[in-house]
Order: sequence, then C-alpha cells, then structure tokens
Amino acid sequence: MSRLTNKTAVITGGTTGIGFETAKQFVAEGAQVIVTGQNDERLQAAAKELGEAVIPVRVDVRSLSDLESLAARVKAEFGGLDILFANAGIGLFAPLDAIDEAFYNDQFDVNVKGVFFTVQKLAELLNERASVILNASAVNEKGAAMGSVYFATKAAVRSLARSLAAELASRQIRVNAISPGFVPTNFQSKMGLPPEVLNSFGDYVKQSAPLGRFGKPGEIAAGVVFLASDESSYMTAADLVVDGGFMNV
Repeated sequence: MSRLTNKTAVITGGTTGIGFETAKQFVAEGAQVIVTGQNDERLQAAAKELGEAVIPVRVDVRSLSDLESLAARVKAEFGGLDILFANAGIGLFAPLDAIDEAFYNDQFDVNVKGVFFTVQKLAELLNERASVILNASAVNEKGAAMGSVYFATKAAVRSLARSLAAELASRQIRVNAISPGFVPTNFQSKMGLPPEVLNSFGDYVKQSAPLGRFGKPGEIAAGVVFLASDESSYMTAADLVVDGGFMNV
C-alpha cells in the first residue's frame, strides 16, 4: 500500500531540485499535493510533468499576504492538511566585508522568516497527527568562510524544528528537520560563487564524506517521504541528516 494514500500535502519551492523530486515521490505514494514557486513558467512546467494530483500555486514565502492566500487555497482545495514540507530556500556566499544589509535580509527573509510564517499561516489547517518537515542543511552545525549568513539561517531552521515541535505537540503534530548534504541542483548555481570555488568546495565535501560522493535529489526526497509517513510516527524535533556522513565524521 502506498504510504501517503489520501494524504494532502504542501511543498514550498516545489518546482525544481529537492522540492520537485519530493513532489514526484509524494504523488507516487498516493498524496494530493500543492507545490509553490515564484516563477509561473516553472510552476506550470512542474505541474504538467507531475500530473493531475498536483496543484501549482504562485507564492513568495517572504510575503505574508501570499502565505495567507496559500492557506485559503489549501482550505478550498483540501479542507485540511496532513503534510507540510517547508522547503523554499536560498543560499548565498560572500566574505564578511562584502556583506551588506540587503544580502543579509534576503537570506533571513526566505530561509527563516519564510519557513516560520509558512508554518504559522498553515498551522490551523494542519490535521491531528500531521507531519511538518523543515528543510535545514547539513551545514547547520558547521562553519565556513564566506558562509556566515547562509549557515546561520540553517542553524535557525534547525532550532525552529525543536520549538515548533514542542508548540504543536498537543495536537499530535510532528515537526522535524531534514538536513541534506551537497546535492547538485540548480540551487548551487545561485550561490554567487565562481565556478572554480564551487567546484573546490564540492571536491572538499566529496572527499570529507565517508560515502565519497554527492547526494541525489531523490535520496533527500526519500527521507522527506519517511518523515511525512506514519513510519516516523514516534519522531519529532529530530534532524534527519542525509549527507553521506559529511557532518558526523
């Protein structure tokens, strides 16, 4: 039997990369899914590929009015929500002396404010025993030159999983984080790093991880499916690290 049969789900940032692969696996497991994104062309292309079980909705997670509109759409389409994957995020690198307020705000607005208010605006629609998954990162307990702002946002997301798990526990709603390692997607192309620096960082990660390779979007999505399903029914406030061992060795 499919693990998510008759479940309703929202995936923010679901048009590409890990979000898209997760939507694909959710559908294969029997869920009805709303995917969000900011680009109409990518939204429609993703929905076409994913099929009739997916509804595309344009959302900028930095906008509370967009998130309120998303909540209204979820209520109209589904009535209630069983799974929320707060996946939308960005990652930019820069040296300390080159970081300005806009650089700082952009990342915290998407990665922290966006995640927090996504959960807040959809919380009243979450069914009892719903599963909320926050996309953190395997860097949430690490540091690196030029990564100060991005790494800090992901540490904040990991912290949110703990506090939100405590707050929603009375409704038997589980909140967990998933922390991917280095997974080549179009995400890396938006980091603002020169190709040679990005390649060097990728080589470092590959050599440091015991499994000696990069991850695949489908491998991260499989972890999200596990956290969304009843197979993880006794897990909350946890961080599922899927990084080939990079963070822990």
